[in-house]
Amino acid sequence: MYTVSVSRSFVAQHFLTVPDPGPEGELHSHHYSLEVTAGSPDLDAYGYVVDIDDLTAAVDDVTDEFRDRTLNDQSAFDGLNPSVEHFARVVADRLAADARIPSDRVRTLRVAMDEDDVARVSYERELAAGPI
Repeated sequence: MYTVSVSRSFVAQHFLTVPDPGPEGELHSHHYSLEVTAGSPDLDAYGYVVDIDDLTAAVDDVTDEFRDRTLNDQSAFDGLNPSVEHFARVVADRLAADARIPSDRVRTLRVAMDEDDVARVSYERELAAGPI
């Protein structure tokens, strides 16, 4: 499996909505480091898993959607506790729907997120398999 990764950092805010969240129940900011990895068993005619410029643009659009915003106010988190685990899945789902990441080539997307320098989570999903 070939992989290509792109990384970005940004700040976003949230407050946890679980019972007895302690101080995390108050609005606060986190510095997130995001690494997105696209995987494919084969390369295209140009020797790419995905064009790095296209992957970078898609990741930039997703990070811009959440940068300096409160996750609780974003529709992607309706009915969800805005945990970093849910956040990683939301990012993966957004990218999976992006036409710049061709599902005829890319088979997997892995999103790894660091929340400050304390925690790291990841979420991996498959994309619809098309012909290679």
